[in-house]
Amino acid sequence: MTAGDDNKGFDDINVTPMVDLYLVLLLIFIIMTTAGVQGTKVDLPKGSKAPAIGGPKSKAVTINNEGKVFLDTVPVSLPELEAKLNEYKAKNPDFPVVVRGDRATQYQMVMDALDVIGRVGITQIGLATQGPK
Repeated sequence: MTAGDDNKGFDDINVTPMVDLYLVLLLIFIIMTTAGVQGTKVDLPKGSKAPAIGGPKSKAVTINNEGKVFLDTVPVSLPELEAKLNEYKAKNPDFPVVVRGDRATQYQMVMDALDVIGRVGITQIGLATQGPK
């Protein structure tokens, strides 16, 4: 080796691209975890601290205090709910459904929605509640 060769090692490593990648991944993670269960705002009844089902692939069936039924945020009738859940089950046969009923909702509407979900053949059903305060 001669004195003119440029074969000296790197004194430092440029980590800026790696930090940029981590920040993008963190942003994607934050967006995906806040997506969670969508639905219309309702006043949920109180419940326990048991673990809940749900996530980005779940569907939310919401019954508000006026007795209107929503699939995620779209208002539907019970026959439309059954048709849409059948469509979604054909694409993804093992998805969970979270039923969100307002505490002022008549229990019969919640039972009607659960009956539709049962007819579709969905086995992963959760009832959304507020945690105890």
